[in-house]
Amino acid sequence: MTNHLDASQFTQDQQFEADIVIIGSGAGGGIAAEQFAQAGLKVLLLEEGAYYTRDDFVMEERWAYPNLYQEGAARKTRDQAIGILQGRTVGGSTTVNWTTSIRTPQPTLDYWQSEFGLNFSGANDLDPYFAKAEQRLNIKPWQIAPNANNSVVQRGCQALGWQYTVISRNVNGCANLGYCGMGCPINGKQSMLVSTIPAALTLGATLISRLSVRKFNWQGDNITGVEAVPVDQHFQPRLDVSVSITAKHYILAAGAIGSPAILLRSGVPDPSGRLGKHTYLHPSLISGALFAEDINGHAGAPQSVYSDQFVWPDSDHIGYKLEAAPVHPVLMATKLLGSGEQHASLMQQFNQLQVTIALMRDGFHPQSQGGSVMLDSQQQPVLDYPITDYLWQGARRALLSMAELQFAAGAKQVMPIHHDARLYNRWTEAKTAINNLSMQKYRQTVASAHVMGGCNMSANPAKGVVNQQGRHHQMQNLSIFDGSILPTSLGANPQLTIYGMTWLNCQLLLAGLTTA
Repeated sequence: MTNHLDASQFTQDQQFEADIVIIGSGAGGGIAAEQFAQAGLKVLLLEEGAYYTRDDFVMEERWAYPNLYQEGAARKTRDQAIGILQGRTVGGSTTVNWTTSIRTPQPTLDYWQSEFGLNFSGANDLDPYFAKAEQRLNIKPWQIAPNANNSVVQRGCQALGWQYTVISRNVNGCANLGYCGMGCPINGKQSMLVSTIPAALTLGATLISRLSVRKFNWQGDNITGVEAVPVDQHFQPRLDVSVSITAKHYILAAGAIGSPAILLRSGVPDPSGRLGKHTYLHPSLISGALFAEDINGHAGAPQSVYSDQFVWPDSDHIGYKLEAAPVHPVLMATKLLGSGEQHASLMQQFNQLQVTIALMRDGFHPQSQGGSVMLDSQQQPVLDYPITDYLWQGARRALLSMAELQFAAGAKQVMPIHHDARLYNRWTEAKTAINNLSMQKYRQTVASAHVMGGCNMSANPAKGVVNQQGRHHQMQNLSIFDGSILPTSLGANPQLTIYGMTWLNCQLLLAGLTTA
């Protein structure tokens, strides 16, 4: 590809300069690269992961996880209690996500306004920018009937009178394969990899892959440069070659674990004390169900129906969103419980297995303040995320809701993914059992595919790292355009929020740069 450099091939120190340097090529970085390239600026886009394309995507987990995911899809919280799936490749998580595209819920925006002084109305209304992103990435409600895995969510909601919605997906020419999490082999998914990044490169932007940004250099209230190193074949930082980059403006878009890590390594001012703090996960619970008929959860659009029945409860309880999760052998084998014969028996019934997940909406309650990104002895980021009693109570309610849904949809057996659970034959039996499960880490499986916060925006510099436009409160020429700026979790899958918010903030930054 023209305008692409693979840093792992560098044999001597390198220096680059640009108008705009963008660190991270996911939802935020990808949108920004196209916006600034269209404006005629010299853009340098940096990515720690490798540059792979459709020809590399072989729809096999054994290839995809080590090559396309952070820590080989084995990233976990500091205490190993929560598994975290995050992309690490050109296009970031947009290359491997399940295409679910949902606008920021209005109650979330309302909460941000009351707690953080953020006003997304009038000139800052996100709706026009959501519309632009939807047009650019062909985001539309999925027209094809849901696969059997998602049909269970729809059927259960219909039987119980619960709310449900057909999901909008960023696809064009989708063949309904179901392997979105391994990279789309036909470029049907409109990720940054196939949309904004190629467009930016055509306009003259340069992409450097396999490059790990270690820190910013800064003086006073300005960033003066970036220090980076190539990574080896295992994506570990190399020390034999250094790369230095200078730019007029620096955009951090390395994700809600990567962006705080770079700022922590850089020692930038943090008067609010919130850098790396208040990091949110949508902690997710899993419920498996066996059906008499084949579900074949590996085939068809991974997510096409969701339910918001419990996202905004009237009470003080945590809200949670119900979705289906695609069923692939390695992913399931590592999440299903039991050992020996019990585990083998479940895997033998793999094609009859339906999986529902509940994503808890953390960040809206005093006992749900998320976790903290910190640096280990190798200066690599780890996320410490304590699970409070408030979250555990929500986890139990989520397991109950999922079991009720699955039985209502016709499941013959349901098994909450908890080390002390087993297959239950009736809703009443499952209800009693779930109410007696011990809610504690290592017993209750918790996972996450969404990481938000850690560099939160706030109108008041005392309550955040950046302002509403993503501009760093202390560093004049630094913006953050990724999920790390979200002050709470969303209660919705984050990619469309990041697309729309970044598009708006790019336009505001461009206006400021051209008048400066």
